[in-house]
Formats: sequence, C-alpha cells, structure tokens
Amino acid sequence: MLTFLSFLALAAWLWLAFFNGGFWRASERLTDAPAPPQWPEIVAVIPARNEAETIGDVIGAHMSSDYPGRFSIILADDGSSDSTAEIASAAAGTSRHDFDALAVPPLPDGWSGKLWAVHNGLARAKNTSPDAQYIFLTDADIKPAPDTLTRLVAKAEHENLALASLMAKLDAKGPWASFLIPAFIYFFQKLYPFPRANDPDDNLAAAAGGCLLVRKDAIESIGGVETIKGALIDDCALAKAIKNITPSTRIWLGLAQTEAVSLRDNRELSSIWNMVARTAYAQLHHSPVLLAGAVLGMMLVYLAAPLIILTVFYHWNFGALLMAGLACAIMAFTYWPTLRFYDRAPWETALLPVSGALYAAMTVSSAVRHWRGEGGKWKGRTYS
Repeated sequence: MLTFLSFLALAAWLWLAFFNGGFWRASERLTDAPAPPQWPEIVAVIPARNEAETIGDVIGAHMSSDYPGRFSIILADDGSSDSTAEIASAAAGTSRHDFDALAVPPLPDGWSGKLWAVHNGLARAKNTSPDAQYIFLTDADIKPAPDTLTRLVAKAEHENLALASLMAKLDAKGPWASFLIPAFIYFFQKLYPFPRANDPDDNLAAAAGGCLLVRKDAIESIGGVETIKGALIDDCALAKAIKNITPSTRIWLGLAQTEAVSLRDNRELSSIWNMVARTAYAQLHHSPVLLAGAVLGMMLVYLAAPLIILTVFYHWNFGALLMAGLACAIMAFTYWPTLRFYDRAPWETALLPVSGALYAAMTVSSAVRHWRGEGGKWKGRTYS
C-alpha cells in the first residue's frame, strides 16, 4: 500500500510539474509595450463597502495616475455604514482626472454585492463617459502604481487584448501571512495556470478582479455583468465569458510586483481563512462529491509523501521512500519560484505540506458554512 501511495504521489507531482501549463514558474509579468497612436478613454469602476481603512490611499493613488488620456474614476458605494464615500471624495482632491461617488441602490435578489455595485457603476459610466473604450475594474483595497494603468492599456492595445489583469501583491507580513499567502498564490496558479489562461487556443480562462482592465465592447458582447450576477468567483467567471466571445479573443493575466498592491491586512489567520472559505466550496460547485475528492486529493498530493518519509523507521519500505523523496523534491522545486517572488527563504518549501493541510481545512470550513446557510459570507452579507 505504501509503495502504491508513493507512486500515486510521485505521478501527481510529475503531472503537475510537466503537464499543467508550467504554472509553478510564476513567470507572467507586465512588460512594457509601445505607446498606442492615441490613448483611449478609460473609466475605473471601484465597488466599495465599508472600506474606510483603505479607500483614501486607493483613491489618492488612482488620482495620481500618469495615464496620458482621459481617465475618470467612479466609486460605487455599496451601502457603506462607515465614512467610505466621504473619505474617498476628500482623497480625490483636485486632479486632472474626474471623480464621481455613486450611491448604489439596495441589493436585489440574485446578485452578489460586488457585481451589483459594478453593474451600477457601469450604468453611470455610460452616461458620464460614453466614449470610453476600456473599463478599469479594481477593488477598494488595491493600490495601483502611478504607471500601472498606462502600462496595462499599452499592453492591451499592442496585443489586442479584450481583458488584461494583474494578481495584486498580497500582504505577507507577520507569521501567518508569510506562511500562507505565498501558498495561496501558488494554489491559485495551480488551479488557473497563467500561461494556459493567456493562450488563445486553450479554453481555460482566469483573471484577478483586484486589477482588471477590460474592453467596454467585450463587456457589452457578453450582455454585461448581469450574465454572471450571482458569481462569487466573479473575476474568473468574467474572464471565461469574455474569452468565449470568439475563438480568437485574447485575455492576459500576470503577477503584480509593485504595479498593484493589496492593502488588506493578512496578519491574522482569520483574515486568510475567511478569504478562502468565502469561495472555496463555490469553486467545487457546492458538490459534496467534489469536496471529498478535493480533500483526498490534497492529502495524497501534499501529505502522503512527507508522511512516508517521516515514518520510514516504522515501515522500512525503501522503494516507497525513494518515490516519496522524489515527489517531495518536485514539490519543493515547483514552490520555490513563488516563495522567491515573496522574498521568502528556500527552506520554507518544506512547509508547503502544512499549508496544503490548512487550505484543505479551509475548504471543508467553506462547505460547512454553506450547509449552515452562511455561504459566501462577506461584509455582512451571506449568499446562498
């Protein structure tokens, strides 16, 4: 049995390393592209709900953008009970970029709060900026660099992209965040290999909703965000809908370094746990069968090989030990580029099995919350 388990673990890691789009390389970056002949008009739509802690810095960063063309920002305030709108308006100050704070109507049935806010922001943009060619969808806790929008637009124009997005650099300060955030990025890349998402001949699609530039005509072609109005993993749902417009439609997803930085504090375990538990069971289509398969798969891939190595003095199965050692070596090798991206030490590759076990527990927690009627709980709302 141990020999068979170690063989399965090794086979799994060989497949992940060589046949899953090279996800582990963490190599997709925003490179500079030539400036377009004419800079298109852009509208940023920022959904926000009780974001007083971060919104001032975020709006200030957007207003400081060096984008050469016309750029306006719409804050879609989704019923905040704090001073989000007031802080945002004050941070907008005087700038050559326009700012508009929109009070979003009460949430109707069937919509997620974020997408309802985006929907209303897009409706406002049609009136205030009818000639805009791109919509910049970004979160109220994501701080862009001054040149981020300029570089994204240049890339989209040069490569004829319908959608271009960046996975923001997440906060990895403190023991829990430094341990779990690189693993979170690694697991996201494993589920949605960026090179595959960026390949127009591959049907896999993915995006990062915190920093997402999308052509307005692409949104209109899919019928607006109303077509995905109940999606909790809305960024990937949007990317899938847009990539399916035509066989030649191109999207792009990369890892941000300084171009987009999350201001969300991840030092507490609960912050990371809630982030994962909010959507993990939705990722499994709320299926108990897929949940069982995911948990067993995580145990096989991340725990079987290390446990076989650690218990060698009990079983003395050197064939199983050899295959388990190779599996662990591949695991560490594939994790290292993501750890390096977050300036972590090489020895921390040995902690990935523990991270995997914790994320499996978060996935089970997500299912339990769903069964209790607390699925997708976020910002005081629960989604069925």
